[in-house]
Amino acid sequence: MLGTAPATAGTHYFPDISEKSVPKAECGPGSLPERGLQGEVSAEDRNSGRSTRGYRCNLTQLGNVRGAGGGIVSATYDHCSYTGSLFPGDNFVKQPGVQVVDASNPERPRVVGSLTDPAMRGGTWETLKVNRKRKLLAATAVPLLWGGGLFAIYDISDCAHPKLLNAGGPGITTPLPFTSHEGGFSPDGRTYWASGLSPGHLSAIDVSNPSRPRVIWQGLHSLLGHGFGISPDGNRMYLSNMAGITVLDISDVQRRAPYPQVPHLAAYLWPDGQLNQHSIPVTHRSRPYIITADEGGSGGVKIFDVSSVDRPRYAAQIKLEINLPDNLDRNLRSSMGGSLFSSNPHYCAVDRPTDPTTLACGWESSGIRVFDIRDFTRIRELAYFNPPARKGATLADAPNSPHVLGSVIGVPAVDFLSLGMSMAHGKVKLGDIIGPRSGMVVGGDMSTDWCLSPPEFHDNELWTTCADGGFYALALSPKVYTPPADQQSTIG
Repeated sequence: MLGTAPATAGTHYFPDISEKSVPKAECGPGSLPERGLQGEVSAEDRNSGRSTRGYRCNLTQLGNVRGAGGGIVSATYDHCSYTGSLFPGDNFVKQPGVQVVDASNPERPRVVGSLTDPAMRGGTWETLKVNRKRKLLAATAVPLLWGGGLFAIYDISDCAHPKLLNAGGPGITTPLPFTSHEGGFSPDGRTYWASGLSPGHLSAIDVSNPSRPRVIWQGLHSLLGHGFGISPDGNRMYLSNMAGITVLDISDVQRRAPYPQVPHLAAYLWPDGQLNQHSIPVTHRSRPYIITADEGGSGGVKIFDVSSVDRPRYAAQIKLEINLPDNLDRNLRSSMGGSLFSSNPHYCAVDRPTDPTTLACGWESSGIRVFDIRDFTRIRELAYFNPPARKGATLADAPNSPHVLGSVIGVPAVDFLSLGMSMAHGKVKLGDIIGPRSGMVVGGDMSTDWCLSPPEFHDNELWTTCADGGFYALALSPKVYTPPADQQSTIG
């Protein structure tokens, strides 16, 4: 269980710290730019069918393979991509489980196989991650929001032909005592951590010997939990607590202490965001920072200096125009038909962990957004790609898409914090949301895609998946991006 918090531990509350958006990308030749606010797919574009053409600015499609849909979080390694699975839909396709995509020719990516052990077929949700150092791919089974017990780990030295390492029988893995919604590796690849949702259960799985993974620590850290980021030395975890971040000292687990304790070091909280998703530890100008995203509430992406963990310093925030308080009414009107997710970041990646130059995020219904972060005081948008909406998509042709499933269920896109703030300030009335002028389609629609997966850097390309469109290889214009010599993604 968690140890007692040290006397220096504290809770740090950051007030609503940004009502500004980053400067818009300046679109070059060949672009098909957004027509409204930055990040907005308007109700008019959704209803007219304009969104089926997509939007692009300095970021163009090289290749695409849809498969059965893109799941939630996917991962890439070498010339391959692994498509996250969504239970039960991924079991009703020709190649069930996690699809293996060969993108050695990014203009002609193709599905070359699938991973079919129970963990991969059980729905990988936000647990499918790669550790590049050890050339490992792992995931847990999460059938719906919360799961546990089933864990699989693969050798991806030959990325197109992964080999299951912990099989207890022919293609069957041995169950382990843990629960999960999210998951990921420590930087050295010796530990796979499985986390939340509710209660805030956290498990450390020792994968030093991948053929015999074992749980070596478990604890309850809070009421709710989500994703995380881990410092390069493996000693500190920045764990999303749904309203911010809980900082944990995991050094005992990292050094394999016989009776490990995991103390709370600090908590960072803020009001302008919901459901903190994950964090990326980076080093900027020789100082440690975290980049962290809120998947709801229009909180955008925040950056904190964590040189002193109990004296964090707010450094920057990234919001689009559609995320600003003054635009909440338009945000709600435009997104009400899209089923659950609107214009918020979900998973992000940087081009290198030390002095990163560029951040790329899957911004849910706003597509892939790319930012220049060389100077945290002057962040600006470089490019975006919002894939063509698949308005005719059904479970029959995209059973692995959470967006299609959400639209079938009919969950409208309600950003509850934004809605409450708008109504409290008189900016929007209930009739504006569900009335004839709202643009809302009751029961959901398919007028945008959901881009939930991290856009990972491969030289001047970004590889990612979106829920309806599947795998995309995208090329950044050389006018806005030159890959650094030591480019290296931090996801995994």
